[in-house]
Amino acid sequence: MIKSASRRTGDFIIAFVCLLVMVVCLFPMLNILARSLSDPMAIVNRQVSFLPVKPTLDSYSYVFMDSSFSRSMIWTAVLTVICTLFSLAMTILCAFPLIYDLKGKKLINLLIIFTMYFSAGTIPNYILLKDLHLLNNPLALILPNCLSVFNVIILRSFFYSVPDSLRESAELEGANPFLVLIRIYLPLSAPVLATLALFYAVGRWNGFTDALLYLTSAPKYHPIQLKLYNIINNLSSIEIATQEGIAGGIPAATDGIKAAAVMFATIPIIMVYPWLQRHFIAGVTVGSVKG
Repeated sequence: MIKSASRRTGDFIIAFVCLLVMVVCLFPMLNILARSLSDPMAIVNRQVSFLPVKPTLDSYSYVFMDSSFSRSMIWTAVLTVICTLFSLAMTILCAFPLIYDLKGKKLINLLIIFTMYFSAGTIPNYILLKDLHLLNNPLALILPNCLSVFNVIILRSFFYSVPDSLRESAELEGANPFLVLIRIYLPLSAPVLATLALFYAVGRWNGFTDALLYLTSAPKYHPIQLKLYNIINNLSSIEIATQEGIAGGIPAATDGIKAAAVMFATIPIIMVYPWLQRHFIAGVTVGSVKG
């Protein structure tokens, strides 16, 4: 198909707008990276640029030497893996039965959609967790957010796109619903499951409000984002920053440490995306073409 001149111009405009949006989105990250690599005195004198004249890794060494920050990073990685696997299992178990003609199926779907628009709120959730004795318990980071209704709807829609003939032929061979799920639906669902896994992992890695509210007396279970929140807001500081000549000798030196901590907490989850990119692209386009 030959494109007209006006259509080619429109494509260039769209590409330029997309590039501009990418630059705007990357600008804060580049600023943080520059500050993390800059000399403390350059930060004090406001001489930080995107290409530091005298780059240094001192801020990163301070972060790596902090034992509490490293513990928080390891705990967050373990928590993210556990939450992602548990959430995927709950999503599958919730979405798969909805493809069958169950009694009350319409009511169940209505209740599922209802929770997307209406929720109890922060205070009722806090009271509920308190009554369940889950405050200051790591389960408070896993159970309340183990299921996303939006992701359930996505997976259910994908299950609907699988031909019924595959399921019916397996049932004629004597397969029960569990075997149908394991042998037919899950192998075909690899792209969408990878997409949902990425959603769950990013959401858990970036989450800190639940830990802020529910783990007030259990700092050892604080995820990396809450640790970072405390550092930036000066509610607590990393242990190495209090040494003589760092926090005391150079008042603004902690700005570089804060920037290094941000990069330290951001890079790991960014590195996950290339491994899931192929499945992610396939997952987000599921159902766009029918044939």
